[in-house]
Amino acid sequence: MNAPWKPGTGLREPFAAFACDDTTADTLRAVAAELGWTVEKVHKGGLRNAVQSLSVSASPQILFVDLAESGDPLNDINALAEVCEPGTVVIAAGQVNDVRLYRDLVASGIQDYLLKPVHPDMLREALGHAQAMLNAPKATEAVVDRPHCSTAVIGTRGGVGASTVATSLAWLMSDKEKRATALLDLDVHFGTGALALDLEPGRGLTDAIENPSRIDGLFIERAMVKASEKLAVLSAEAPINQPLMTDGAAFYQLQEEMRAAFECTVVDLPRAMLVQHPHLISDIQTAVVVTELTLAAARDTIRILSWLKSNAPQTQVTVVANRMHAAGQLEISRKDFEGSIERKIDHVVPFDQKLAAQAAKLGKPMAEAGKNSKTVAPLLDLVKGVLSVGDEALDAGVPGAGKSGGKGSSLLASLLAKRPRK
Repeated sequence: MNAPWKPGTGLREPFAAFACDDTTADTLRAVAAELGWTVEKVHKGGLRNAVQSLSVSASPQILFVDLAESGDPLNDINALAEVCEPGTVVIAAGQVNDVRLYRDLVASGIQDYLLKPVHPDMLREALGHAQAMLNAPKATEAVVDRPHCSTAVIGTRGGVGASTVATSLAWLMSDKEKRATALLDLDVHFGTGALALDLEPGRGLTDAIENPSRIDGLFIERAMVKASEKLAVLSAEAPINQPLMTDGAAFYQLQEEMRAAFECTVVDLPRAMLVQHPHLISDIQTAVVVTELTLAAARDTIRILSWLKSNAPQTQVTVVANRMHAAGQLEISRKDFEGSIERKIDHVVPFDQKLAAQAAKLGKPMAEAGKNSKTVAPLLDLVKGVLSVGDEALDAGVPGAGKSGGKGSSLLASLLAKRPRK
């Protein structure tokens, strides 16, 4: 793929259009002339002609394509993506007035979809937005002096609230710390990253798995769903009759591209994915292990900490006890739990059913729904700790990660022995 266009290089034209009919072509020429663009760049032929033309020539900064003659717009747009260079802003037009088609096209990467016949004012507005996007400063331009912070959130058991912590962590980084943040939810079938933020997940993550070769900066820009000015999400709700067929290369490449595009990356990493694709942790600076104080969680915390010590010694490990009940309601006391895992719990997030329910109803992360709640205070401390790791040079070892087997296992055995028999 050719190098992205830069001002003054002359490698790429500012505008090109492919229209199916004379009326649309005339409207395009009139508006293009107003904007100082070459009217000869308005071609006849629609989307398929655009694909053929751009396969042998450089892409413009702004591309207008007419879908009126396309029998399968989504597949044809994907074919266009294969020949478009990174940074091209695509505006499409068509005769189908269907909000689902509009959403699918936007999710596939186009900037806007206009309904034909195209009104000049509508076209001016769409082209104006495209120019504003091209001229806006990129996030990476403003933050080149700050190192990237990459964090993986791993739950020791299902239901401990790892996804809740990951979503709040990403929101706090973007809102409170003002850092451009990406949330990558790798639970492809049952992920809640987009759901927790009241967003439609889109097809970006499943497209990445199916076509890893398409993953680049432009793909990230188009596939990620914006939750706010500084927070974007890549999540999925893949059909549960479609098993995940991947070697993990797509996930690793997504992390690579996110590191280039954002200041912070939060990966909601299911423990099964951690086992299946261990290379995903190789460039992670901080692993946040989320647990509860139960026998099963103690066992799996020991195992995950041991795994991290062996497979990711460069990663700083933080243990978070989430949904912490009052002392009398705990299955294991904090003291016994810490003795079992051979290290201290770093942060304790109290159980707050009312706040959790309110956050779910509002479609907001808990950190946003309970800004002044004591439940959120430990999450703020967690964010500061995670960012401090990203801002300083990392040590080679993982402090306090615990040892494999040995004393921790025997402590767990003694806890199990204390459990009353039925």
